[in-house]
Amino acid sequence: MSRMSQPDPELTHRLTRRGMLGVAAGATAAALLGAAVPATAATEAADKTSGRGRPVLPPGRLGIQLYSLRDKVSTLGFAPVFAELEKYGYDEVEFAGYTQGSAGPITLAQLKRLAHSHGLNPIGSHVGYYSDDPNAYTFAQNLTKVLDDAQALGLKHIGTASGPFRYGSTVDAWKRAAEEFNTYGAAAKARGMKFYQHNHSEEFSFATDNLKVRLYDVLLKETDPDLVFLEMDIFWAYSGQFRFSKRPDGTPAPFEPLNYVLRQPHRYPLFHVKDGVSDPANTYGYRMTDVGDGDIDYQKFISAVTRLRGERLAHHWQAEHDQPTESFTFARRSSEYLHSLREKC
Repeated sequence: MSRMSQPDPELTHRLTRRGMLGVAAGATAAALLGAAVPATAATEAADKTSGRGRPVLPPGRLGIQLYSLRDKVSTLGFAPVFAELEKYGYDEVEFAGYTQGSAGPITLAQLKRLAHSHGLNPIGSHVGYYSDDPNAYTFAQNLTKVLDDAQALGLKHIGTASGPFRYGSTVDAWKRAAEEFNTYGAAAKARGMKFYQHNHSEEFSFATDNLKVRLYDVLLKETDPDLVFLEMDIFWAYSGQFRFSKRPDGTPAPFEPLNYVLRQPHRYPLFHVKDGVSDPANTYGYRMTDVGDGDIDYQKFISAVTRLRGERLAHHWQAEHDQPTESFTFARRSSEYLHSLREKC
């Protein structure tokens, strides 16, 4: 069942204004003139005094991982997709490739201008970690090209959704991968960017040579916190909690994904906001669904992070669904839900 709250009046006003501009000046002018106006401190203060409560979602920090919209990008191109995201109140986009598939070629300069023309800030991108192909577009094979492209797009973050399993699942294998991540992080930092790794559930499993050691803890310990950052996919972290709260020998090993963030908030500049319905019969513990229709408590999670001193605007929240039933509907409903959340007084 959906947990959608009442519509957010501010978001409704923004979207209505865009619609009016479209009627008055046509779709093209609407895309240029109807850019989202981020909430300000004054707006948030007004929310408090009006009794509505401060928005849980920080102003200007809602993004979307474009992998969720890959069907639309490949058939329509980036321009119509960005126009829709603008209408839905998104502020940022995270790339999962820079081509449009069958929709035709586009240069990085064009892509950057197009995003900005729709009020969207390109915040990050996923690139492969390694490949057996020496010409592959991955960090291990073509680090300079990967960073060149990220810099051309003006990205502040460049990362991978590949797990650190290149050399296996032992402690030493992950230490070796961590050394490579440190190298990528140093190269990214030299260009004013942050290198990051996006988790799935398997990162929370245990080292095959030491069942007392959680592999995710090895990654955190062995990577330099000034060079390597994390993008927590919250759905997959809670799936990891479901799958790996016991060691293979059956001994308890509970953990709370949120606590990882609260202990080192500076290491998590990016999040994937992905929802799921609890289903113990499912291998992963959840069935993925649109944000707001599942059982992950995003009011609690986002509030806990953004209430930390100095952290309200330090993080970016990217909506995502791996296989949405209808990708534009997913994007619209997820934005509506996240904008509707208010802190509890």
